[in-house]
Amino acid sequence: MKAVFFDIDGTLWDSKLRIPESTIRAIRQLRKNGHLAFLNSGRSRSNILDETLLGIGFDGIVAACGNYVELEGEVIYDHCLTDEQVRAIIDIADKCAMPIVLEGPDYHYISPVGFEKDPYVDYLFNRLGDRAKLTGEYDGTEKVNKFSADVYPETDFESIKKVIYPFVDPIEHDGVIYEFVPKGSSKWNGIALVCERLGIKREDTFAIGDSNNDVDMLKHAGHGICMGGGSERAQSVSEYVTDRLENDGVEKALKHYGLIG
Repeated sequence: MKAVFFDIDGTLWDSKLRIPESTIRAIRQLRKNGHLAFLNSGRSRSNILDETLLGIGFDGIVAACGNYVELEGEVIYDHCLTDEQVRAIIDIADKCAMPIVLEGPDYHYISPVGFEKDPYVDYLFNRLGDRAKLTGEYDGTEKVNKFSADVYPETDFESIKKVIYPFVDPIEHDGVIYEFVPKGSSKWNGIALVCERLGIKREDTFAIGDSNNDVDMLKHAGHGICMGGGSERAQSVSEYVTDRLENDGVEKALKHYGLIG
């Protein structure tokens, strides 16, 4: 039995949330063949709700870059930033012009200003409904696994780093968009927890992704697979680079390793 961990954005679906029929077919065949399939996303659990995506059928969910793990509906790990840390993030981000999205298993907390030109934030409010709130509504009782931010020329990023880098690690995507995760955490940590719980050997793990937040799992999994068109860093640490998402990349990767026929 093998375990395959799938990134979501850029791997299972495109920017318009379209999942190729070949991907759905391949994952269902993978599980029919006796293997396990898991989501492994930078998205927090409160942002993994799509019925079409979940309806493919998965044995578990690793969310928030490895800081939340769910197996067959049971939460086995939920690592959060402390209330003190979250309040420090909100305060310094507001002072230094860095709009943020705090991401937890139940809610997202979004800066009220600074995201006017970011369509992803519009998507969050439209898709998440009452799960999307403003940072001013954070009251210290809600869980926050990680956060994302836009870093602009006017952002005083050096001052921000001094406050937050003692307890978070940055993941840079394009020089503007950053993810920040609790120090030492990554998507690979989530895979390791699943493997420990289920008794799966590292050499029997496959990770499929495309982005900089996938680098750690692509590097450490038994077999790291990068989607065609993935980031240079993701490709550089992968064992195999498959075709693009829209060209049946997931199905081709699973066939390449003999996981499906």
